[in-house]
Amino acid sequence: MSTSAGRRHFAHRLVQSEPPALRRHANIVRYSEVDADFDLLIEKAVAAIADGEPVEDEILGHYVNVASLVRAVSFREGKLLEQAIERLSKANPDLVVLMQSIKLPLVKAAIEAVAGNDWRHLEEVRLDCDAPAKGSYTPDLIIVNRARHSAFILDLKRSLASYGDTSRLEELKLRMMASAMVLPDWLYKTQKRLMVDTVGVAIVDGASRPSDHAAGVWALSEIDDLLEIDGAAACMAELRQRFGRRVQQLLESEARRALGILTPVAGSAGAFSPLSAPFGALRGERRVIPRCEPDGESFESDGFGASDDEANEPGADGDDETSWPPQRIRVGFARRLLDA
Repeated sequence: MSTSAGRRHFAHRLVQSEPPALRRHANIVRYSEVDADFDLLIEKAVAAIADGEPVEDEILGHYVNVASLVRAVSFREGKLLEQAIERLSKANPDLVVLMQSIKLPLVKAAIEAVAGNDWRHLEEVRLDCDAPAKGSYTPDLIIVNRARHSAFILDLKRSLASYGDTSRLEELKLRMMASAMVLPDWLYKTQKRLMVDTVGVAIVDGASRPSDHAAGVWALSEIDDLLEIDGAAACMAELRQRFGRRVQQLLESEARRALGILTPVAGSAGAFSPLSAPFGALRGERRVIPRCEPDGESFESDGFGASDDEANEPGADGDDETSWPPQRIRVGFARRLLDA
């Protein structure tokens, strides 16, 4: 096997080959050791979620606060995972963690190399970080192992389920691998001559769905092997459980408040909550259906067809000029009434 074969640029090449049950690292961490720090991180995350300012939304109505909380959770959980991994990394004295909005240049030559070649053919290729670039990539974490002269570029996702089979995941990998080609030079020039000769990229799935190390996708439950710290994954699992309980309590409280606004008035016979009004409004009301005519006129119809009286009126048949579909349709780019 060639020397370069032992330096694959995916994180899984740096992990020992023993089964997980038998694998042991020199460093270990227990939740009791990080309990206080993790509780503080959770409190700050929950407070930031609760302090959000929801924007009035006529569709969501009274539930806008609930929706705002859900959106905030996605962002804050990602930040929480980053901060927790940074804290756990302190259990391994060989690790240096960089996480302060770092921007790695997307060098044009690196993008072209990654897009046009198999990654295995790019072994030992190292590019100048000052070369012409097309934008930048901001990783969530860069973890450097000084003892191994290796580095990981980590992108943490609370869940990869939203990526599905779309091309977004492949685009993310391309940016990460292009960044990996300039990272050694970038670290040497910007981080006090910090030197690495191996770079791994890993997209970490917080939901710990099945991983694909060959494609650079790792489950959060495997974080022990990236940090070389036994117990790190168990600590992250406990963190997510505690954070989840706090978030669910917050959501339940806000949902109850929203539902309280919509409850029927006590003691009022036949009174309905505002929630029932829209359903009642659908019955027997006439709605306006626009006709695709140049004069912009419209006609009225109820939601369940014409009444018996209307059906018996002269001309109320299938050939009526107001029947659907209309006989004439105008199509064009959107203009005010199609310049009618």
